[in-house]
Amino acid sequence: MQTPHQPVLLDQVVQMLAPAPGQSYLDGTAGYGGHAAAIVSRIGPKGRVILVDRDANAIQALAQRFGDRVEPMHASYLEAARQLQQEGTKVDMILLDLGVSSPQIDNAERGFSFKYDAPLDMRMDQSQALSAAEVVNRSAARDLERIIRDYGEEPKARAVAAAIIAARPITTTAKLAAVVRGAAYRAHDIDAATKTFQAIRIEVNSELTQLREALPLLTKLLAVGGRMAVISFHSLEDRIVKQFFDYESRDCICPPKQPVCTCDHVASIRKLTTKPLTADSTEMAFNPRARSAKLRAAEKINKNKRRD
Repeated sequence: MQTPHQPVLLDQVVQMLAPAPGQSYLDGTAGYGGHAAAIVSRIGPKGRVILVDRDANAIQALAQRFGDRVEPMHASYLEAARQLQQEGTKVDMILLDLGVSSPQIDNAERGFSFKYDAPLDMRMDQSQALSAAEVVNRSAARDLERIIRDYGEEPKARAVAAAIIAARPITTTAKLAAVVRGAAYRAHDIDAATKTFQAIRIEVNSELTQLREALPLLTKLLAVGGRMAVISFHSLEDRIVKQFFDYESRDCICPPKQPVCTCDHVASIRKLTTKPLTADSTEMAFNPRARSAKLRAAEKINKNKRRD
């Protein structure tokens, strides 16, 4: 079975995770198994593979692709991390490929893209109640403005929110895009609806909240010497990952001017990437989604006491 999309930064992911025979692998956003296939082939039949996704369609595709070779989990990576921690699971490798997948975007009925006229949905997990239609049509003006400003980084968030409220009810992606374009900041190289669609999708799926809450749990799931790689697609995600890796790789988090350390913070990881890895021109040519992808990676370390 062929995967319906190309996994981004595949060579870099394999390099950073450095899979070896018999190791264990947790993919928190497995999608249709593009990255997983490369890892599975390297760890061999004795390695453990846990593939997580919120999308029931993806879970079904993973089961068809890998069969009994993997353990599929229909859950968010945050829910999976909580469950696996309760079970006492430890793994050697963890991957998060954040954001919406290509099959989700390309399926017009899912309502992720303004390229297609479809019902407003944007739910990665279609069993959840909150949809884009609920956010667009029921949010108060101040909440809608906050969502568009904070998650879309839209300079004209207030104007966009006002335009949406004036045009409600809005039930399709085409109508929402048209309303937003009439009020949003216009850049030459990006559709004016892009930032607002991103913001609403993030709100619907609690993407940034899940990332913040999951990173500490995922770090605890790593065995000593285990590695975690995170692929992000916009600055909001990348900033969260960068700040978390920076914080957890430091032995002291006291203010810089404080003469004596009093925090007793102990580093739990070692950064493997000082700057994010990005796609080269060859990959970007055949896989446009890779253009905005950034990969950061870290290794779990063991320190029993603070360094003097």
